[in-house]
Amino acid sequence: MKILVTGRDGQIAQSLAERASSHELVFAARPRFDLLDPSSLERTIAEVRPELIISAAAYTAVDQAEDEPELAMAANGEAPGIIGRAAAKIDAPVLHLSTDYVFDGSGERAWREDDTTGPIGTYGKTKLAGEKALASSGARYAILRTAWVYSPFGNNFVKTMLRLAESRDALHVVADQYGNPTSALDIADALMAVVNRWREDPLHGVDSIYHFAGSGTTNWANFARTIFAESAARGGPAPDVIPVASLQYPTKATRPANSRLDTTRISQVFSYIAPRWECSLNKTLDILMGKKHGVV
Repeated sequence: MKILVTGRDGQIAQSLAERASSHELVFAARPRFDLLDPSSLERTIAEVRPELIISAAAYTAVDQAEDEPELAMAANGEAPGIIGRAAAKIDAPVLHLSTDYVFDGSGERAWREDDTTGPIGTYGKTKLAGEKALASSGARYAILRTAWVYSPFGNNFVKTMLRLAESRDALHVVADQYGNPTSALDIADALMAVVNRWREDPLHGVDSIYHFAGSGTTNWANFARTIFAESAARGGPAPDVIPVASLQYPTKATRPANSRLDTTRISQVFSYIAPRWECSLNKTLDILMGKKHGVV
């Protein structure tokens, strides 16, 4: 199947390159495919004529978005609609990645797809606008919201913790924000579960929103402790983790206190359930620390 993947260097795109080798993947990135240049989006889709589009590229600088709301809205809020309209012209469905930031982070239970949205920052507002733009574009689509993404690729919490561990004896980590650590490799597998089902039935589960995240919940401090415990087991550094409140670690954009996602719908519709986050973390650390220590 010929699949156009927006983005090339992001965690999702690189994970798809690892996990979707049985398909013909065409990666579209700047300058050829620029979320801020509508004509480049339309032109690329018309030229490639994919059978399906995975919309993974986005403006993801959460704090910077507070200073650049117009750029964030153009990339996250408007571009998905342009992609959808171009996809509709060639009858290609769109699988679009979104985020837990579309919710306000209140409560303690996992968010369901039909819960009321209420983003508290610019990034979340632009991603929600993008969901709505795609839904009204005329394309067949599925939106996959995810959270706390990490992988062996790009920049993410796991790689940051391992880097800081090299030079720190202790780290202060927020302990009052909860969510599901999610491997981008698992996200790639979930996307392929949707793609493969659509090959059999192009209308199965279309025009809907799904939540996908690692199984199990934790907070950032405990996530860091687990990373360091597994690092130590592999002969790496393991600094102490000192839990702190969000108020002690102020950021320009407010982070949701509750990023838990309920993944029941995707498991029922596409028969895919993410592994426990600890298991996926171990696989990522095997890759990262194996490379570091020269293990093949």
